[in-house]
Amino acid sequence: MSSKPQAPTLVLLHGLLGDRQDWDEVIADLEGVNCLALDLPGHGENHQIRVASFKAFHRWLCDTLIYRGVSRYCLLGYSLGGRLALYHASRQPPGLEALWLESAHPGLPASERSARIAHDERWATRFEQEPLETVLADWYQQAVFADLTEGQRGRQIQRRLANRGPAIASMLRSTSLGHQPSRWSWLENTTLPVSYFSGQRDAKFHTLASHLAMMAPHLRHITLEGGHNLHAEQPEMIAQQFNAWYRTLG
Repeated sequence: MSSKPQAPTLVLLHGLLGDRQDWDEVIADLEGVNCLALDLPGHGENHQIRVASFKAFHRWLCDTLIYRGVSRYCLLGYSLGGRLALYHASRQPPGLEALWLESAHPGLPASERSARIAHDERWATRFEQEPLETVLADWYQQAVFADLTEGQRGRQIQRRLANRGPAIASMLRSTSLGHQPSRWSWLENTTLPVSYFSGQRDAKFHTLASHLAMMAPHLRHITLEGGHNLHAEQPEMIAQQFNAWYRTLG
């Protein structure tokens, strides 16, 4: 599958409500890169799998990579997938050679965590109890999705109707940003190569990434035209970055 069998596998983690097919357009533009796009627990073909915490996800990912025969890899995660990737990387797993984050939060200060847990619990209750289409219509009205047009919002809702509400609720509770250990200081000090994609129209995460890049000068901040979901808007540009990186390995 790969023209560079000695190169690390690119492992891709989607966001909440997504699935591994979210990366198809990025993967299509990669040049000889061996890829493994995974469905997160509670999503896609793994909708029956539950993880109770970030630590439990870390163990699940380690076991999955062993099962798939992946010994050397770099990790790309979007939003929730990025937060999970960041936690996994901070545990210094053997074989991880680089971390790529897209629109992912490094963690809240302790003073803001309880409010976030309560916020996510309200959404989780709705995902459990209400028709999925009703919840999604409100979910995509959140500020982080403000750059979507009405047409894009409608298409996104239709795509996400394949999800199972209780499974999403479980994952949302277990991996709430309020439960996420802060990894700001780890990002400042790690020697692992780290890159961060942010969209110019995603005010919250572009500001966050710019601040992070000042705190961690070794971190590579890549700004693209777009909003929160860059791999959907700019798959070719995302792929270009990986093609260039993989060429440096050859």
